[in-house]
Amino acid sequence: MFKPSILLLVGLLVQFSFGQHTPTDKTYSFEDCVTTYSEEQAQETQVGHQFYFADKNFTDGRTIKLSVVDPGKSTHAPHQHPQDEFFFVLEGTAEFYLDGKTVEVGPYTSLYCPSNSMHGISNAGDTQLKYLVMQKYEQ
Repeated sequence: MFKPSILLLVGLLVQFSFGQHTPTDKTYSFEDCVTTYSEEQAQETQVGHQFYFADKNFTDGRTIKLSVVDPGKSTHAPHQHPQDEFFFVLEGTAEFYLDGKTVEVGPYTSLYCPSNSMHGISNAGDTQLKYLVMQKYEQ
């Protein structure tokens, strides 16, 4: 499924993006800290589906989400927001837009969206695009 080196890279991206943070007002059980993908719990979207591995309310705004996008579609138009964000392509071909420039990329590619940059991602291939979204929502 995933190569250990890829999981290490994703872990480093998350640590870099969000820093080490342990909320003092929450108690976590071991079971709370392990999330396995479940097709039954995935949320349908207009262009595919998504699955949150970390609920932003549980983790003080920090999330990891799997987005699955059908060929020729995107989850939304390019946009901007105050928080920075990472995309990590798992499968398929993504077209990444950042401040007026675009590039097509394949699996095992990270894409960084600095805060307040105009950015977007869409499926440029003929199979489903699967990518992780890592960000921290303001609370």
